[in-house]
Amino acid sequence: MQPLIEFRNAVLGYRRKVVLEGVNFAINAGEYFGMVGPNGAGKTTIVRSILGTLKLLSGTLDVRGIDGGPPRFGYVPQRDRIDSVLPYTVEQVVMMGRYREVGFARRPGAEDRASVVSCLQHVDLETLHHRPFNDLSGGQKQRVLIARALAARPEILILDEPTNGMDLSSRISILDLINRLHDEDRLTVIMISHLLDDVANHVKRIAIVEKNFFQVGAVEEILTAKNLSSLYKMPVTVSSIGGSTVILAGDGHGNG
Repeated sequence: MQPLIEFRNAVLGYRRKVVLEGVNFAINAGEYFGMVGPNGAGKTTIVRSILGTLKLLSGTLDVRGIDGGPPRFGYVPQRDRIDSVLPYTVEQVVMMGRYREVGFARRPGAEDRASVVSCLQHVDLETLHHRPFNDLSGGQKQRVLIARALAARPEILILDEPTNGMDLSSRISILDLINRLHDEDRLTVIMISHLLDDVANHVKRIAIVEKNFFQVGAVEEILTAKNLSSLYKMPVTVSSIGGSTVILAGDGHGNG
């Protein structure tokens, strides 16, 4: 089977500004794929290219659906990029994910409303559909944004910093939800995060994104102390505690 997403000798950037070059990797149907790297390294540039909002400067990018036709994306942006001033309800935010189905000139119908209810049930928020989005906790807002992405009936779910700014309990809860969407709904999942522990313990394959330091492979091959120390220009320790990978700044002896 052909990959759903495949970059070949791609150069990514904006007008004449090159952000990444020599990008070669593919994502197959059903994968749980992670992207990590410092802010400004090019993670968002890759995502914009995949979504079709940014053209390559050169090289090729093939993006296809499971049946070979156009892909169906569900995109979950960073929460702080959602306008928190507008007085949307939870239901209205999730309905935004139906706009592609509804079309420009049609009002949402019974099928669209049923889809919104189903998506809210899927993320365990069915009782909050009339609540103002702004009144929710960070974890609840993230679930609403995931429900909005699910309303588009995606094949590929892309999440940008889904656990950023959350406490430990909320982080674990959101990661468990994403795992369920991957395992039970068989969605292809792409997660972008700077929280290395989150990525290391959930995705199966990963890309380290940085100019002149772009690597793709299995988590255990890529997230090594040597690689991360080189990437972040500081000592980094990678350990295993209770079966989980723990990544810490420093050399493991309390020295940063």
